[in-house]
Amino acid sequence: MVGLLLLFAIAHSGLAGLRMWGESKIGARLYRVLFALVSIPLATILIIYFFNHRYEGLVLWQVQDISGVKETVWILSFISFIFLYPATFNLLEIAAIAKPKVHLYETGIIRISRHPQMVGQVIWCIAHTLWLGTTFTILTSFGLIAHHLFAVWHGDRRLTKRYGDSFLKVKERTSVLPMLAILDGRQTLEIKEFFKPAYLGVIGFIFLFWWLHPWLMVATSRVNL
Repeated sequence: MVGLLLLFAIAHSGLAGLRMWGESKIGARLYRVLFALVSIPLATILIIYFFNHRYEGLVLWQVQDISGVKETVWILSFISFIFLYPATFNLLEIAAIAKPKVHLYETGIIRISRHPQMVGQVIWCIAHTLWLGTTFTILTSFGLIAHHLFAVWHGDRRLTKRYGDSFLKVKERTSVLPMLAILDGRQTLEIKEFFKPAYLGVIGFIFLFWWLHPWLMVATSRVNL
């Protein structure tokens, strides 16, 4: 698992770091296709491997039969996906149908945290570590959180390099820690900004994933990883 996490982190963050150079050589669309062809298979292997080995290692606690734990895990998982998938705001760019661009957002979930994917990953790891209670899950969670903490620094560095003072001003008005910029008055939470097709799409995906979850467990168990 450590090897798979490192391989994915190096490939994903490495290609993200080379984006400006790569786009200058082969264009934004082709580079997005290359990025997807590398990242998606590695992420798929990582997910399947986690599903198939999640109960391995030492069992440090077992709370699945305690009343309320299952509901808590599902609620935390739901919240984590809201944070994890802000990239769905630009589906046509993700698929390279429209020319992929780097955007400076300062609305919606970015008001809560400038790095929502990191926040979502931490929440997801807490939920699944609570549910599974194995040393394998703890190791995986530490690896995923470490990668996303690195991505906070790496992402800010790339945006500073690309946008300079424009990003530094956004950085001043936002926070990495969730709700901090709102609590100290740098931001105001605008609930109406969440009533957009992109957020509704994420919620629809979450319910679809919830419905498919038992099938996914069976399907991945048949893959020899």
